[in-house]
Amino acid sequence: MRTPFPRTEVEGISLPRMLIGSNWMMGYSHTSQAADDSICRLNRNPEAVADIVAAFAESGVDALMGGISREETLRLGLELAEQRLGKKIIRIDTPVLNVDDTPEARREALAAIRLSRACGAVICMPHHTSVEQLVCKNTQTIDRLPDYLAMIRDEGMVPGLSAHMPECIVYSDQNEYDVQTYIQIYNCAGFMMQVEIEYIHKVIHAAKKPVMAIKPMAAGRVSPFVGLTFAYATLRECDMVTVGCMTPGEAREDVEFGLAAIERRAPGTPGRGSFHKTEVMK
Repeated sequence: MRTPFPRTEVEGISLPRMLIGSNWMMGYSHTSQAADDSICRLNRNPEAVADIVAAFAESGVDALMGGISREETLRLGLELAEQRLGKKIIRIDTPVLNVDDTPEARREALAAIRLSRACGAVICMPHHTSVEQLVCKNTQTIDRLPDYLAMIRDEGMVPGLSAHMPECIVYSDQNEYDVQTYIQIYNCAGFMMQVEIEYIHKVIHAAKKPVMAIKPMAAGRVSPFVGLTFAYATLRECDMVTVGCMTPGEAREDVEFGLAAIERRAPGTPGRGSFHKTEVMK
């Protein structure tokens, strides 16, 4: 029987140290429009989403992080997977908020947060495109962020923060904002990271709360073995890695690569096919 995936906690919520990502189901390749279209043709439907989610959940990877409240296909796929599995998938939502400093904008932000709750999210993490509009590097603050965190609390969810900009983690901890977990880009290629890998490593290790690392395989630019081995070897035991893939088979391989990295053993996966290999190497 497969070993259940190791878990961590965010404010009492048990989470697997591998999270299901949604980019490779919803069509965000970070490569090209043609690649986006290919993903959409294959996976942007509830049945395909359910197949991938169920493959992860077989090994205890039972939490998905992404734009759940923005993507009806994702919600329907999660519901279908839950029906098949007979258990709930933990939802971590990243809503886009209108952060303009007006009464109307605050009403819109509250409506988006309430939609997160209605979609079943237990952790709500305002999307980085919203958060970064509020960052002031001069004062080292994230202005008015506490207002949105309070809205999340009032709706019964745990507040988190999507922090592509690494300063967000530092400023949040410095100011003791009510943020219980962070999202941060982290991969061995430095892909989409705003500063060097070594600095992000220090930021994550100094963070007061667990971090959800995203893009561990640099959107397909490194192999799962390399990307996941690097991530789990250099993150803390409380941190998580968000993994996207295109098929249930890839999901199962990613789980095995992640477990092998955590357990410091060789992964039990077949080798990649290559006509350059001699028979003994295969």
